[in-house]
Amino acid sequence: QGNMAFAGKYEFESDENYDDFVKKIGLPSDKVEMGRNCKIVTEVVQNGNDFTWTQHFPGGRTTTNSFTIDKEADMETMGGKKFKATVKMEGGKIVAEFPNYRHTVEISGGKLVEISTCAGVVYKRTSKKIA
Repeated sequence: QGNMAFAGKYEFESDENYDDFVKKIGLPSDKVEMGRNCKIVTEVVQNGNDFTWTQHFPGGRTTTNSFTIDKEADMETMGGKKFKATVKMEGGKIVAEFPNYRHTVEISGGKLVEISTCAGVVYKRTSKKIA
């Protein structure tokens, strides 16, 4: 697999503990409804340790985070808050500390598996590769 394992386009397939998680992180209710079972398409462009991570939401809204492994970057949360984070690579997983949760991403069985943990609540989102 090597370092290029993440590049591609992935479409939301399933998630677990969405409601508990978004309540924990204090996502506003309009954003909660918007994100529920949302067919988010995640597009990952990878060049060595440089990543551009774009999420396309139904209705044309997109958020993009660009980062380099082990370098501080300006990022945006799913609620639209800006923050700084240093993204790490740990055992083939991308790990980022968001302001109020820890986010890991890995490729497992050809799928993009994202896990966010906040105060003991684990939110898991799985996306299938479409390109």
